[in-house]
Amino acid sequence: MPPRPLLPLVRAAAGAAALAGAALLLAACASPEPTADRAASARPPAPPAYPPTRRVDQIDTYHGVAVADPYRWLEDDRSAETAAWVRAQNAVTEAYLGAMPQREPVRRLYTALYDHERYGVPFEEGGRYFWTRNDGLQAQAVLYTAPALDAPPAVALDPNRLSADGTVAMTAAVPSRDGRLLAYGTARAGSDWQTWRVRDLATGEDRPDTIEWVKFSRAAWTPDHRGFFYARYDAPAPGAALTGANRFQKLYYHRLGTPQSEDRLVAAHPTEATWGYEATVSDDGRAALVSVWKGSGRRNGLMLVPLRDGGYAGDAPRPLTLDFDAQYEPVALDGGTLLLRTDRDAPNGRIAAVDVGALLRGPAPAGLAIGQAPPLPPAPVLRTVVPEGPDAIVSASGVGGRLVLRTLRDASTQVRVHRRDGTLERELALPGIGTATGFGGRSGAAETFYSYTSLVTPADIYRLDLASGRSTLFKRPRTAFDPARYETRRAFVTSRDGTRFPIFIAQRRGAPRDADQPVLLTGYGGFNVPTTPSFNISAATWLEMGGTWVAASIRGGGEYGRAWHEAGTLLKKQNVFDDFIAAAEWLQAERITRPQRLAITGGSNGGLLVGAVVNQRPELFGAAVPAVGVMDMLRFHRFTIGWAWASDYGTADDPAQFRVLRAYSPLHNLQAGRRYPPILVTTADHDDRVVPAHSFKYAATLQATDTGPAPKLIRIDSDAGHGAGKPTAKVIAERSDMLAFVAHALGVAVPARP
Repeated sequence: MPPRPLLPLVRAAAGAAALAGAALLLAACASPEPTADRAASARPPAPPAYPPTRRVDQIDTYHGVAVADPYRWLEDDRSAETAAWVRAQNAVTEAYLGAMPQREPVRRLYTALYDHERYGVPFEEGGRYFWTRNDGLQAQAVLYTAPALDAPPAVALDPNRLSADGTVAMTAAVPSRDGRLLAYGTARAGSDWQTWRVRDLATGEDRPDTIEWVKFSRAAWTPDHRGFFYARYDAPAPGAALTGANRFQKLYYHRLGTPQSEDRLVAAHPTEATWGYEATVSDDGRAALVSVWKGSGRRNGLMLVPLRDGGYAGDAPRPLTLDFDAQYEPVALDGGTLLLRTDRDAPNGRIAAVDVGALLRGPAPAGLAIGQAPPLPPAPVLRTVVPEGPDAIVSASGVGGRLVLRTLRDASTQVRVHRRDGTLERELALPGIGTATGFGGRSGAAETFYSYTSLVTPADIYRLDLASGRSTLFKRPRTAFDPARYETRRAFVTSRDGTRFPIFIAQRRGAPRDADQPVLLTGYGGFNVPTTPSFNISAATWLEMGGTWVAASIRGGGEYGRAWHEAGTLLKKQNVFDDFIAAAEWLQAERITRPQRLAITGGSNGGLLVGAVVNQRPELFGAAVPAVGVMDMLRFHRFTIGWAWASDYGTADDPAQFRVLRAYSPLHNLQAGRRYPPILVTTADHDDRVVPAHSFKYAATLQATDTGPAPKLIRIDSDAGHGAGKPTAKVIAERSDMLAFVAHALGVAVPARP
């Protein structure tokens, strides 16, 4: 499947809550509605003196339109001048944040809420169970293993031992089929680049095998335990590792005990620079199933690699479909029948079957050669097993001889269990409106595991007995956050063009409707990623501070299937911003808040969202925090994996798409003479997903544009990336600074000593 290049940043701080027995202590931290005197103590100081930023005479011409880019030099994140600019900006921001009375109490509160056990969803392989656990404030979660769920667990991998400062993160861990070996990936300082190694779980020692320059790929072991498939890029040019474009990904097979230079090329395309590969191996060991992605769109191709005696014998991939006309996600291989989740002729998704027996048994198609362009096959004949329904199918797994389907109903998870012939066996009862994830496992498994969470409910982990349908609690985090003090509800908002969409609201029980609630509104709206109600520490902290948290499920996401996603892409991207603006207007019309008490935040594609709507309607908001946002919509595709986002955004190379991009690009639409709210831009120096130049250029332009006296600051983290794998201390520092900045701007007082 395609990589998820732009993920909502709020999930980086997600998890259950804090220490048992501390609920009363944290309840005392919740600030009452501020009186005029209390709010006065939180008024911002005079506008900061921004560091000077050199301008250059850079003019680009797009389809006859001249566009200035005076801060182009900030794209060179390795230059001494850029480094000096970063230091100067951070000094100004640190002085401003340090003077806020909310900063230290918010950080203490955030730390207390974060300090709790957090578990990952378990899975079983080779007669052993694996799961992650963070004991509270560990920099990175630790991978544990045990022969039984009730047996004492042993440490399989502790990433905290891989670096002194916690900036080396485990990106993925894949045990071999016999449970004896562990292939695991690590990333340093938040970069997307991964290094893969192999650990002997009996000895705890790493083998010599080392795989470099991996991105957007996992390992897929062959059943003979002798090696695994993975995808990588060529080594980047010197100095270009964090900014150079990632193109021409290749699929390899690594045999244990051999150097990476001897890995066998499995799939590559000599002219399709945007093709990428993700391999899984069928439970019966007959084939590697290779998804071919290009860009971040929903459409992909699918190829099969025959395996011989449980191993890879050098067969070239045999294409099943390379039309890129729909989504084809392998679910299970039953003999010669492959089950797929697909949206071909079914925008909300269906489960379909296709006969691949002849493809696996027969001779290779004429002209098929490894590393060359594969022949285009005819469209596969699909037979519906589970038909499309009114709810979008967001995932399907073939576990325990069944099909477990996750669907979304108005952005809340529903789970159905079907027999392999498509017959509905049962619907899984979930605790309420929330989000359930997991449901993995082998075809012969008797159980599967999943997590359930809501806006005010930390993630509980359950074991599901597939035969009886009975769920039992595996882990429940003990937390200082008391959900009983808060209520959540789903409301529906009508956008500018009449489209109806859900928002999820969490607030203190009995909160008055006096149009004065401090509200933090979040959204994403892109790449088929749904915004669903789930617990996160930023929301919990804001609620404890007396605020209201709102998540908007707007177009561009995956809440309602393909049509909903595509309605927020390309020439229709303005729908995303209209939806978010409509949510802000609804909150004010319903007398929940007013502009001076409404802040917005979003990360990555959500950072673009925040930047765009502030430009379009600055009077609606009292503060804005765009995190690691895509701010330069004319040049985003020139860096790292940015080209892959063209499926959602388009590019300035196309005249019609250029006009739309130019009309909403946050960098190019700052409006002099209009009063903007306080803005805190956040980014990181090792972000090679959305390169920091986006935020650098946006902040420099913002500071140079007459948008009123409110502060326009940028916070630039060091030795950190886009968000994934960020050490706990950095997460707490960044997110608590965001909340303190918002509280300061909205006049929310926080007791200095909870």
